[in-house]
Amino acid sequence: MLSTLRNAWKVPELRKRILFTIMMVVIVRLIAHITVPGVDATALAKQISETGGLMSFYNLFSGGAFSQMSIIALSVTPYINASIIFSLLTVAIPSLENMQKEGAEGRKKIQKYTKYASIFFAIVMSIGVIGLISNYGVIKDTSFWTYFTIVVALVTGSVILVWLGEQITAYGLGNGVSLIIFANIISRLPQQTIGLYASKEADPVVITLYLAILLGLLLCVVITNMAERRIPVQYAGKAVGNKVTRGQSSHIPVNVNGSAVISIIFAMSVMSFLPTIASLFAADSSFAKFIKESPYSIFNTNSILYPIIMFLLVIFFCWFYTELQLKPDEMAENMHKSSGFIPGIRPGEPTRKYLETVIGRISIIGGCFAGVIAIFPVIVAMVPGLEAARFGGTSLLIMTGVALETMKLLESQLVMRHYRGFLK
Repeated sequence: MLSTLRNAWKVPELRKRILFTIMMVVIVRLIAHITVPGVDATALAKQISETGGLMSFYNLFSGGAFSQMSIIALSVTPYINASIIFSLLTVAIPSLENMQKEGAEGRKKIQKYTKYASIFFAIVMSIGVIGLISNYGVIKDTSFWTYFTIVVALVTGSVILVWLGEQITAYGLGNGVSLIIFANIISRLPQQTIGLYASKEADPVVITLYLAILLGLLLCVVITNMAERRIPVQYAGKAVGNKVTRGQSSHIPVNVNGSAVISIIFAMSVMSFLPTIASLFAADSSFAKFIKESPYSIFNTNSILYPIIMFLLVIFFCWFYTELQLKPDEMAENMHKSSGFIPGIRPGEPTRKYLETVIGRISIIGGCFAGVIAIFPVIVAMVPGLEAARFGGTSLLIMTGVALETMKLLESQLVMRHYRGFLK
């Protein structure tokens, strides 16, 4: 990893991208200190440390900005929810599917619609946040204009974060939204670790054992992120003039755990959305109580159903996102056009079915592993004194995945420039 960074630093273009990414991340962390007017941040931070739950989730993704009630308290969660909706709609609605197949222009249109939807989600979630924190009496002035100011501030902060993420993706290194989440989480990691040991209920030996198991799981994450299934592809020889070129062998790499991070983020966002909506209702209403407190509610983090649904959601998003990225039908079509075939499989429809089967199996295996990783901290958090582990473990997993994906991208950029040097 260090050698990759050192080699990347020697390339002027990559050095500019790295510096730009660092600058954007610093700006994000500076914005986190701009607070929303009219909220008692000290009382809110105390309430989060005592209550946890949905507020701890927002605090995780915002890097502590929620406990300060910063303008970026919502982080990029509205954008993630909008992305999930449009990813599903692209498959369900033919017009959106055709738009995506139009190429760069079609994807730009879908991206524009996703941004509009993210603003809508930001407004709804801002109102939900007001309902959530007002139950604890942390809003000093309960007038309409105070509420309106809070909504405008939170929506503006979320839009700014998405824009900064786009700048990182375009001019920096890696996926901007993922890197913003990474930066937010890493800023809270030392405090979360100290918080575990500071708990009076937890045994330090139990905490140390938990961290050791978690580090072992992280090692497994690293190994599975590098593991891939290589589907062999044979290309037929071609006649060029009087010469006949020999057929070439290649392979299609399918990563076992390539979409683990995004699937965990998507699953957590889905599981937090309805509790946010429930915050719009009175705290003593039957709907809000059922969603947040009932042992039969799949959204109650203390319910046994919560990790089960979380596990299934991670598997679904792993499969769905892998299918969305690799697109077996397009792979089979492109392979057929370039006179390629998989040994033992007929071109056309049989190839498409074979690719769908292989990719589906691999994504489900990877999803099961990612699901276990995702619910491990949730189950451990049921142990008295280890409540902070619910999101502490998940944050480590997301950080590891984003770091590995960014390093892979950096390595691919170095390889591309290496070959470009040969061509010159």
